[in-house]
Amino acid sequence: MKVVYTEDALKDLDAIADWLIIHYPRVAPAVGRRIRSIVAHITRWPKSSRRSAKRLGVHVAPLGRYPYKIFYRINGDTVEILHIHHAARKPWDEQA
Repeated sequence: MKVVYTEDALKDLDAIADWLIIHYPRVAPAVGRRIRSIVAHITRWPKSSRRSAKRLGVHVAPLGRYPYKIFYRINGDTVEILHIHHAARKPWDEQA
């Protein structure tokens, strides 16, 4: 499978990196590695993450020890990363 990031997901990555570099510069590289690791897992096993209860066709993969979730959908042989969202915020899949 190949991976495509939406514009929103790329903005999310930039915002996460900017915030972490200011507030937790030592943790920022680990979070980046974890995001890449989860995306790699998703490309190998795209149906392994739970489905969103509120957004049809969207899967949700948590980052585990870091408070982020990756929202994605499967489109043929492509995984489309839709958003990377902080868990403390209102869940993206519950937003109108």
